[in-house]
Parts: sequence; C-alpha cells; structure tokens
Amino acid sequence: MDFIEGEILCFDKPLNWTSFNLVAKIRSQLCHRLGVKKLKVGHAGTLDPLATGVMVVCTGRATKRIDELQAHVKEYVATLQFGATTPCFDLEKPIDKTYPTEHITEALVREVLNKFLGRIEQVPPAFSACKIDGKRAYDLARKGREVELKPKVLVIDEIELLDFDGEKMQATIRVVCSKGTYIRALARDIGQALESGAHLISLRRTRVGDIRVEDCLQVEGFHEWLDKQQIEMPQT
Repeated sequence: MDFIEGEILCFDKPLNWTSFNLVAKIRSQLCHRLGVKKLKVGHAGTLDPLATGVMVVCTGRATKRIDELQAHVKEYVATLQFGATTPCFDLEKPIDKTYPTEHITEALVREVLNKFLGRIEQVPPAFSACKIDGKRAYDLARKGREVELKPKVLVIDEIELLDFDGEKMQATIRVVCSKGTYIRALARDIGQALESGAHLISLRRTRVGDIRVEDCLQVEGFHEWLDKQQIEMPQT
C-alpha cells in the first residue's frame, strides 16, 4: 500500500467521536508507521459525534477524490423519538419542547414516510457545518445567534419503516438518500408532518456507495491491521 501516493480506507466511526477525531487518529498512526511528520488525510462526508458507521478516509493524493466520494448515495438506519424536540434534533442538547402523540399509529407513520420519497426540500439544522457569511452555522448557533439557512433540494431514494414501538413512541427507519441530506432534519420534518415533534436517538450510516459498514475497519484495530500490510515507505 502507498499511503503517500494515495489510499482509500473505510472505518466504522465510533460513538462520541467527531469526524475530526477519527481522521487525526488515523493520520497519527500512519505518520508513525511511515516515519514522517506530515501526511495529507481527509474524510468524505462528516458524521455527527452521536452517529456511527461508514466513514471514508483518503490519504495522500487520493484526497483529490473526496468530492467524488462525497457525492455517492448514502444509507442510514435511524431511530426517532416522537413527542419531543431538541435544538439540534438529536441527543446532543436536552429536550426543549414536548408534543402530543396519542394520534400517532404505525399506519400513520408509514403514510407520512411515503411523503418524503423523491425530490424534497430540506432546511439544514442550525447546528450544522453549513456556512453563513464564511462562518459555520453551528458556531453561530452555539453562541445563541439566530441562524437562517435556505432550503436545499435533495433526493430520498428509499425510506422504510423497520420498527415501530407504540408504547415508547419510537420508530426505526432506513433511509437511502443523496449527498447533503441531514437525517436530523429529516427527523424534525417527519415529526412536523405527524403534527407532533421528533428527534433522533440513534443514527448509523450503513453504506456509502458500494461500501458497507460490515466491510469497514475498526479504529481500535487499525494499528494491528497496519502491521500486516505491505507498505511502500517514503523515499529518503
């Protein structure tokens, strides 16, 4: 393997890690193994700290392919909690509002999910990496600033109800979607369409293009995996 010429690696991002944490960890281990101080390493598609799953990491000259890889269709499995919202639409912030759920049935959830198939408009979350006048939306939101983001057109290729728990008022869904889709925002919109509220309580990216999570490397086992590879060492 030639990490300077460029390699594409796929990891199962652990819970509570930022995408930056994962890239920094991989870069550090690669630099140590190659005996270099610097190595270009980047990722194709951010995952929130509370999300797990497929994270595509590019090294060396392969970082030029990041835009291409980010454009691939993605698949997620998400669990939604109905009847409450949070400012960031997941568990990173505490619940700010509660809503009635007595009217929500499995049949109604299935009916509402079908409304999100195809081309839709979605307003990204205020707590997101979208830029406003050159600044990240989440930086402004965390400072208590009002954040207004314009809706984006995206495509939901598939949306499927995997499980519905009427007692806990939770639903697990599978979503196949285009680049730029925020599953947190989708949870918000599903809650509104149900005339209630919703937020994510778990999120896992199970596929990016043809890369499936079951084929990904584990971060904690990367050092041992690296030791088994035949690696092109940099010229001195």
